[in-house]
Amino acid sequence: MEQGSAREGVRPPHGPGAYAGTPATGRVPEQMRGGRSQDAPLVRGEHTHGEPPAPRVIRHSVRDQILQALRAALVDGELTPGQVYSAPALGARFGVSATPVREAMQQLATEGAVEVVPNRGFRVSERGPRELAELAEVRALIEVPVMLRLARTVPAERWSALRPLADATVTAAAVGDRASYAECDRAFHRAVLTLAGNEQLVAIADELHRRSQWPLVAGPATRRADLLADAAEHTALLDALIAQDLTVVQALVREHFTGADG
Repeated sequence: MEQGSAREGVRPPHGPGAYAGTPATGRVPEQMRGGRSQDAPLVRGEHTHGEPPAPRVIRHSVRDQILQALRAALVDGELTPGQVYSAPALGARFGVSATPVREAMQQLATEGAVEVVPNRGFRVSERGPRELAELAEVRALIEVPVMLRLARTVPAERWSALRPLADATVTAAAVGDRASYAECDRAFHRAVLTLAGNEQLVAIADELHRRSQWPLVAGPATRRADLLADAAEHTALLDALIAQDLTVVQALVREHFTGADG
């Protein structure tokens, strides 16, 4: 259950030199860079006094798109731990200015994914097995008791409603898309924990989960077989919850956090 809804929008390309500032191959949609194609004529009377200022909305949208693309690149290992990336070079790859990239990187810095390097850019944080183990331990302390309590109190029909989320992890795993799987995985966990009715719990657990998905320094890439095995745990857990088989639920939940990355 380690890795979360399919990504849309901008995504950095794979391969060496993908962030070296060479001409972009994939660009932000035209409407995100100005709301209108450069060739489209200005329609008379198009703006009204009641409309919000467009530039502010557009920039925020671009920042969010870039943030999602950078998070996907982190999970995929396209952003190398220890490597420094500049906002202008990344902006050139995305076909946008450095400003939304810098804003997105600042958000990643607050999450611990990157570190600010004055006058150079942002260095991708280097993580080792110990940090991953510590994150798994903290997540287990938070999520295991909650899941076991929910298993005893939530009716089967509410668990059945989560089936599409479990199926989405299987779909992402089948094609080996690590970034999509990461999003689907977190979506499944969020949905389960949301049943506890504690928004703070969901937010904290989701942040810990996101951090646990970043790659290790020189760590092996996640294989499709690993994703498929992880997705199978979602399905098995949901089946046990629907059947209200508490013995199986307890075994699956504890194994999930103590024996794997998820």
